[in-house]
Amino acid sequence: MEKSPSLRVIAVAFNPGDELEAMLVSLAEACSEPYEIVICDNGTQSEAVDDAQARFGARIIRPGRNLGYGRAVNLAAEGFQGQWLLIVNPDVVFKPGCVDTLVAETAFWPRGAAFGPRILTVDGELYPSARRFPALVSGAGHAMLGNIWPGNPFTRRYRGENRAGHSRRTDWLSGACVLVRREAFREIGGFDERYFMFFEDTQLGRDFRTARWRSVYVPNAVAVHDQGTSWRERPEEMIRAHHESAIAYMEGIYSKRWQAPVRWAVRGALHLRERIEVRLVRGGVTTI
Repeated sequence: MEKSPSLRVIAVAFNPGDELEAMLVSLAEACSEPYEIVICDNGTQSEAVDDAQARFGARIIRPGRNLGYGRAVNLAAEGFQGQWLLIVNPDVVFKPGCVDTLVAETAFWPRGAAFGPRILTVDGELYPSARRFPALVSGAGHAMLGNIWPGNPFTRRYRGENRAGHSRRTDWLSGACVLVRREAFREIGGFDERYFMFFEDTQLGRDFRTARWRSVYVPNAVAVHDQGTSWRERPEEMIRAHHESAIAYMEGIYSKRWQAPVRWAVRGALHLRERIEVRLVRGGVTTI
């Protein structure tokens, strides 16, 4: 009987185009380990997903509805007995050796649960893929000033330092591309399914921290993320999902009974920010 691979690549697809094929082509040069591919198809347009099955041998899961990101990943991870889950968006392209570098780094972090690469935008700009946990002051400052003053001190603190250098611990890693230890993922119950989209990766980092696992940023592994390919045609829907998830996350942090006024303030501020961003998008400004 053939031994199962130690690595499962998981992608969540929502009506993808050519970017899914580009990701899978780049994967072959990024990873020399044997791997299997599982795609959870949350959308309705299946041509690119069918091609991935035919060309790359991907196993396709079709739940028949949009499960959201975290729930779809959890479903795609079920039954896997290998060591590593590589969770990746279809709009990511790996640089050569990226996954091998992540896997090699795990040997130095026995309590490492999540390992994330340095992520670049398609323009070559650095994407803040390793961040600190948002808190009331820093989160509010980033939420209100991030779009109009990207270099403000709240945003700088929240986004942390992502440039090349030595691997280091971080609070949480972008779910766009992250290598996860299957043992740790199973221990915490996978992604928190309260989040339909956005903040499930932030919560994952917090759940790992609570369970005494670590998240590790590996800047010598590099990937390129064409952020937002799946939501550019429906930005208002994504803005609302983003803010609802932000509210759920912050209310979970400030969940004590006596913290109710904080929760009310957070909810009110985020709903205000949501309305502002929807108006900006309607005026042609990208905000997420």
